[in-house]
Amino acid sequence: MVYLLGVSLYERMTGEVEDTLMAVDPNAERGRVYCMFFKIKASVNTDPEKIETLLTRSVVEIIPSDESLRKLLLSGGRLRIKLGIDPTSPNIHIGRAVALLKLRDFQNLGHTVVFIIGDATGVIGDTSDKESERPMLSRADVEKNLTEYVSQAKKILDPNLLEVRRNSEWLLKLDYSAIGDQADAFSVADFISRDNIKRRLDGGKRVSLREVLYPLMQGYDSVAIKADVELGGTDQRFNLLAGRVLQGKAGQPPQHIVMSELILGTDGRKMSSSWGNTINLNDAPQDMFGKVMSIPDSLIETYFVHCTRVPLNVVKNILTKSPRDSKFDLALEIVRMYHGDVESKKAGERFVSVFSKGEISEEDATPALFSEGQTYADALVHAGLVVSRTELRRLVSAGAVTSVTTGKAIADMNNEPVEGEILRIGKRRIAKMIKNK
Repeated sequence: MVYLLGVSLYERMTGEVEDTLMAVDPNAERGRVYCMFFKIKASVNTDPEKIETLLTRSVVEIIPSDESLRKLLLSGGRLRIKLGIDPTSPNIHIGRAVALLKLRDFQNLGHTVVFIIGDATGVIGDTSDKESERPMLSRADVEKNLTEYVSQAKKILDPNLLEVRRNSEWLLKLDYSAIGDQADAFSVADFISRDNIKRRLDGGKRVSLREVLYPLMQGYDSVAIKADVELGGTDQRFNLLAGRVLQGKAGQPPQHIVMSELILGTDGRKMSSSWGNTINLNDAPQDMFGKVMSIPDSLIETYFVHCTRVPLNVVKNILTKSPRDSKFDLALEIVRMYHGDVESKKAGERFVSVFSKGEISEEDATPALFSEGQTYADALVHAGLVVSRTELRRLVSAGAVTSVTTGKAIADMNNEPVEGEILRIGKRRIAKMIKNK
């Protein structure tokens, strides 16, 4: 962040000055300004090779075309790049980080990123990827979930080229007249023609009018922040296009749309917090490492391409190794991205000692607290070691919950735990049972 004295009038008039600082003499009668500094924005990079990489890596489709966006990027103008995320859970996972990495690619070329926390849209709920109606969240739940969102996003994004906004700033100020005007730009047929909505209607499932509002809200976000480009997953296509429609209605140039790949979770299904198959940016290094090592071999290349920025020629060489070794390199890289080199190396060494050599120490275990009269299930669910009792029953049925202390499988999770007992749950989770005093 560099401040310069003596900026030209041209730079101030053309918007190349991002902000100013004034030095004030505290001894003067009214505080006389004796010096003014101007912060100059970083220049926009128009290197064709870097632009080509930005337009192709982790990109499925660009609307209206990759050629039109390429032309815009080569023009040298500073663009406003938008991404909104609803805080439907406390964590951002690496499936969502695919778009954050693409935002960082735009930042690396000097463009401004607008990261929108959907505190208003999060209450309504997006059903773009849902086969049933998403329940409304309370405002309290949304506020609780978004507490760590910005700090998680900043694990990837450059704060110096970042605007953070809440869409409640503008959405909650709209009245029925404004909403009606926006809704007039769309037909009911537009909404119900979407594949997942059509399936629900054909299957006799309820579709609420509340769900119709969501694309309008996301679309109006683009109008409010004057987006030049919006990022999103392929499941967001209708909502992303709504932004173009509403911008045109508002007299703004319609945004370009960059759609990215949807990433599957550790169990091979779409990554979703509700399914417990996520790798979260806030996961502890060892947990993050273990989760990456648990993904199906078929996802190794996908994760390298979309969830990291390892050069593709390097990825190609890594993939010539065995799946286990390739996955190990992937886990090292993902942990390094979010926790640094030292923690990545430690997590790799710990994984080898625990899961390859079978060594387990108490420092590997997550505390699972229980009180008098509580069960294994109570403690493990409360500690977050399993997503639900249903998952725990499935693991028990498969013989995947064992006592390291006794060497025996645990068949009944409704028993009271033994103080100090160490459990292995599945391949990578380890718990120590601790009784509340």
